[in-house]
Amino acid sequence: MSDVIAMAVDERSDLLDVLATLSPSQWAAASLCEGWTVHDVVAHVVSYDELSKPGLAMAFLRGGLSPRRINAQRLARYRDCTSDQLRVVLRDHLRPTGLAAGMGGGIGLGDALIHHQDIRRALSLPRVVPAERLIAVLEVAFKAPVLPAKRNAKGLRLVADDIEWRHGDGPEVVGSGEALLMAVAGRSHALSELHGAGVSLLRDRIAR
Repeated sequence: MSDVIAMAVDERSDLLDVLATLSPSQWAAASLCEGWTVHDVVAHVVSYDELSKPGLAMAFLRGGLSPRRINAQRLARYRDCTSDQLRVVLRDHLRPTGLAAGMGGGIGLGDALIHHQDIRRALSLPRVVPAERLIAVLEVAFKAPVLPAKRNAKGLRLVADDIEWRHGDGPEVVGSGEALLMAVAGRSHALSELHGAGVSLLRDRIAR
C-alpha cells in the first residue's frame, strides 16, 4: 500500500469516526458545500467507490463529461440512503477504489480530507489535521482538474505558518495549512483565518 493510499485510509477512518458521533440534526445541517447538507457531502464522498470501470465510463458519458453534472447524478444515486447506510458504504471502502484511487490515491485522500473539513467547519468541530496528510493534499490540489486551487492561487505566494509548506510567488497569503487549503479550494469560510497582501485578491477570486 502506497503512503498516499495509506493516508487516504486513515483520513476516511477519521471521517467515519466523527460521523458516528453526529446527531440527525447535524446530518441534516448545511455543509460548506453550497446546496449540500452534511448527508449530501458523505453521499458524494462514497458515490464513486462502487463503480466499475465500465460504470465510471457510463457515468461520465451520461454527465456529458461535466464534473458538476456527473457529481449531481452520482449524488442522486445515494441521496436517499440513511446515514447508517452511508457509514456502511464508507466503512466497506476505506481503501479508495475506482476514481478515488486515481493520482496514486491522491484523489481519494484530497476528496475525503477537504469534505471532512467541509463537515467539521460547518458544525464547529475543529481538529488538527495530520501534517503529512495536509501537505500531500496541498500538493494534489494544484494538479486536480476539478479543484479551483490553481486558478485561485495564481500569482500569489501561499505561506503556511504551522507546517513546512510554501507555494508560488507574489503577494503573500499566510495562515494555517488547513485554512490555505480550504481557501484555495473555494471555501470562503477560511478567509478570516488568513492574512497578508494577497488575501483580498484571493477573496475576490473565491467570490467569482
